[in-house]
Amino acid sequence: MGAQQWAITWGVLIMFYISYGSSFLTGPVAFRLPWGLQMIPAIFLFFGLLFTPESPRWLAKKDRWEECCHIISSIHSNNNLDDDFIQMEIQQLKDACELERHKTDNTYFDLFRPHMIWRTHIVVFVQIWCQLTGINAILYYITYIFGMAGLSGSSNLVASSISCVINVVMTVPALLFMDRFGRRPLLIGGSISLTIWWSVCAGLMGGYGAPAPPGGLDHIAEQSWLITGAPAKVVIACSYLIVASFAPTWGPIEWVYPSELFPLRLRGKAAALSTASNWAFNFALSYFIPPAFVNITWKTYIIFAVFAFAMTLHVFFVFPETSGRTLEEVEDAFNGIKLAWRMGEDKHQDEGRTLKHGPGQTERGEAMHLEDGLESI
Repeated sequence: MGAQQWAITWGVLIMFYISYGSSFLTGPVAFRLPWGLQMIPAIFLFFGLLFTPESPRWLAKKDRWEECCHIISSIHSNNNLDDDFIQMEIQQLKDACELERHKTDNTYFDLFRPHMIWRTHIVVFVQIWCQLTGINAILYYITYIFGMAGLSGSSNLVASSISCVINVVMTVPALLFMDRFGRRPLLIGGSISLTIWWSVCAGLMGGYGAPAPPGGLDHIAEQSWLITGAPAKVVIACSYLIVASFAPTWGPIEWVYPSELFPLRLRGKAAALSTASNWAFNFALSYFIPPAFVNITWKTYIIFAVFAFAMTLHVFFVFPETSGRTLEEVEDAFNGIKLAWRMGEDKHQDEGRTLKHGPGQTERGEAMHLEDGLESI
C-alpha cells in the first residue's frame, strides 16, 4: 500500500516536467500535449490488466481454489505449494471465506454500528487530516506561493518542480522503515513538523510581507501578497520542508492505516469510504485555496498550522498503533481495555505469544476469535 503512494509521487513528478516542457510551446498544443500524453499510461494499464491475475481472495470466494493456490504460491514461494507459509496463507483464506459464508449481508451500514463506528471515524479522519495537512495547497498551488515570494516565469516553475522531486525521494524512507517505527510515531512526528513549518510561513508572511498591487502580482489575483529578501527564501525553504515532512509520514500511511483497523469482511467497504473522504476533501480544498489566497492572504497558512496541531492531538489520543498488532490487540483500544497512547507498552507481547504458539498460529487464532466475537454482536 505504501508503494502505491510512491507510484503516485512519480506520476506527479513526471507530469509536472512534461507540463513544464510544454510551457515553452505556443498555441493550443501547449495544453493539449500534456493532456494527450496521459492516454499512454492508460493504454498500457488497459492491456496490462488483461494479463493481471485475479485476486486470490476473489477466486477463493468463487471456490476456484486451484487457481487461488497457484497465484499465492507463484507470488510467495516460486510455485512451491508445500511451503509452510503458503499453507498458512491458504488456511487463513479458507477461514475468512468460511466466516463470510455465515455472514453474507455485510453492508456499509455495518461500518456505523456501535462496535465499528469509532474505527470508521478514524479511517475517515485519517484521510481528512491528510488533505488538511495542506500538502495539496503546496503541490497544486506552489507556483502562487513562490510567485508571492518573488519568483516568476521559468525560475518559478523550476523551483516548484523541486517539491515534486522531494516528494518522490522522501517517500522512500517510509517504505523502508514504516513498520519499524510504527504508524503513530510517524503520524505524530509528521503533524508536529507540519505545524512548525506552516507557522513559520504564516509568521514570516504576516510580519515581513505586504499586500500586492491591485489585481495581484503578474496580474494573477491569487498572488495577492508579496514578501522579499531573506524571509522570502525561508518561506520557499519551509514549503519544501512541508513536502519533506508529509512524504514519509502521512503520505503512505493514509493508505496503509485504514486497512489495519477492520476485520476482513468489512475491510473493502471501509477502504472505499476512507478513499471517498480523501477525494471529497481534496475537491473542497482545491476550490478553497485560490479564493483564500485572494481574500485572507497569509492567514491561509495559519489555518493549515491549526489543522496540523489539531491532528497531532487527535492522533495522540485516538489513533491506536497497528504495526505488529493482531486484530485482537487493536480491538482492545476500541473496547477501552487499552488506551490508544498506551498500545506500545506491551510491544514484546507478540513475541512471547509467538514463542508459545508458533509463528502464524497466534495471529490467525486471535483474528478468528475477534471475528467470532463480532459475529455475535
